[in-house]
Amino acid sequence: MSQIAGEPGTQDFVEVRLPAAGAYLSVLRTATAGLAARLDFTLDEIEDLRIAVDEACAILLQQAVPGSVLSCVFRLIDDSLEVTVSAPTTDGRAPERDTFAWTVLSALAGKVDATVAEDRTVSISLYKQRGAGPGPA
Repeated sequence: MSQIAGEPGTQDFVEVRLPAAGAYLSVLRTATAGLAARLDFTLDEIEDLRIAVDEACAILLQQAVPGSVLSCVFRLIDDSLEVTVSAPTTDGRAPERDTFAWTVLSALAGKVDATVAEDRTVSISLYKQRGAGPGPA
């Protein structure tokens, strides 16, 4: 783990970069569970976060540029875990917010947001606070 210089509110971060292919999502699910456990999340919260990260990656992989890299940054902030998954996409569209997948993300993680960079990289951020329960915080 490393600290991010210039980000006073962020304590630690972990970045995992892997091929943008579904075969590698188990690595992210394992990393998610390990980091959430480090913050003393409950088993239910850990499972919710694992499913949310998996769903966010599934959304991105649908439009990821073939052969590209999926990046996942975990930021440990006090009693919260912020997870941002990013991938370069073919169309540079933010995920639709009225889909079942987005509803699942919102129910499992406290806050969910999506952004699109100028280079068509789409990022989905999840913010889960320990003890907040399911749904928006």
